[in-house]
Amino acid sequence: MKKSDVVSRNPKVVSGALVFKGTRVPVEVLVQHLAAGDTLETFLDDFPGVSREQAVAYLEMTPEAVDALTA
Repeated sequence: MKKSDVVSRNPKVVSGALVFKGTRVPVEVLVQHLAAGDTLETFLDDFPGVSREQAVAYLEMTPEAVDALTA
């Protein structure tokens, strides 16, 4: 899945927060759920507009982004 199919950012959508494409769900909400000990299933149940593929792809992209910042 391409990054452009996973997330998007638009200053007119949720004040420019990074959101899952096609939704108004900030990716930060997924991070907060997981940090609180919720499962991916719980997040997906709470936000049915986000596909499993999008959530998993975002989580797989995250380590690459961190690596890029520390390189």
